[in-house]
Amino acid sequence: MGEKTTFLKSFLRQPTQVGAIAPSGPGLVRAMVESFDWNTIENAVEFGPGTGVFTEAVLGKIKTGTTFFAIEQCEQMAAATRNRCPDARVYQDSVTNVKALCEKQSIETVDAVISGLPWAAFSGELQTEIMETMLDVLKPGGQFATFAYWQGLAMPAGQRFARRLRSIFSTVERSPTIWKNLPPAFVYRCTR
Repeated sequence: MGEKTTFLKSFLRQPTQVGAIAPSGPGLVRAMVESFDWNTIENAVEFGPGTGVFTEAVLGKIKTGTTFFAIEQCEQMAAATRNRCPDARVYQDSVTNVKALCEKQSIETVDAVISGLPWAAFSGELQTEIMETMLDVLKPGGQFATFAYWQGLAMPAGQRFARRLRSIFSTVERSPTIWKNLPPAFVYRCTR
């Protein structure tokens, strides 16, 4: 089954977990991965890798010795990421269990979290739960990057998420729009 078919089927089965009908395009992948200074990162986690497009790019950027793993709740997406990136450690689990998964990797804190989660599709309670568990492991000065679709900003959950980022992180920047992505998107680049 092709990557786009996997993505579409997963979206149709679990729209609040997948959040998109197609994988992120090359421009969005570059904008996300270039959000980080990979030379300084010792430990990194990816939330919601989907089919592994960000995972693949991260593996090409991290230095030798960096601990990196991804957390994907959807069984089909976790399998797609493992297939695309056989060298990546991919846990099929909830990102709310990130602290336990870090402990499994003998990591106390992480330097970076890259997220492909559909934040605008989440309830306020779930956004809060995920953010709080992420902040349990993201060290002071740590970096966080995620993306949003422009239409998500019109949704209350998307607006709530943007406000939440500004209240949590010391800096929040937004990349230029990646118009060639389906749908058009931008990246939030945040520092704790």
